Amino acid sequence: MIYVDADACPVKPEILKVAERHGIEVTLVANSGLRPSRDPMVRIVIVSAAFDAADNWIAEHAGAGDIVVTADVPLAVRCVATGAFVTGPTGRVFDDTNIGMASAMRDLGAHLRETGESKGYNAAFSPRDRSQFLETFDRLCRRAKAVTPPSGE
Repeated sequence: MIYVDADACPVKPEILKVAERHGIEVTLVANSGLRPSRDPMVRIVIVSAAFDAADNWIAEHAGAGDIVVTADVPLAVRCVATGAFVTGPTGRVFDDTNIGMASAMRDLGAHLRETGESKGYNAAFSPRDRSQFLETFDRLCRRAKAVTPPSGE
């Protein structure tokens, strides 16, 4: 299963295309409405507008062998702990080897923004980011399929 933190995800069309090619179900989780899909392999879950509602839903459902797409580092921390494969929309993989540093850097950035030391601007999403995501996401789909037997087995 692929879980997508979908509210601000810039690569939803790419996720759907690659998932279809691999035959993996996708669940898009959002606080606001998303365009419905007629594809039976795509499920849309709308959660409340409460803070972190989408993150909490994903963290409660994602498990070992699933793929999670999120730019939210605290959600990535929770999903890596369950054994999920986690990537950001720029193709950055979060795993046991780097999630601690990613979390620490996020906390440092938040502190610097709070103290006025940093403006906290993020770089614009680029074609290179999209390309890197596609490469990473396809690789994670192949890895997930290798560890998850087809349904019915």
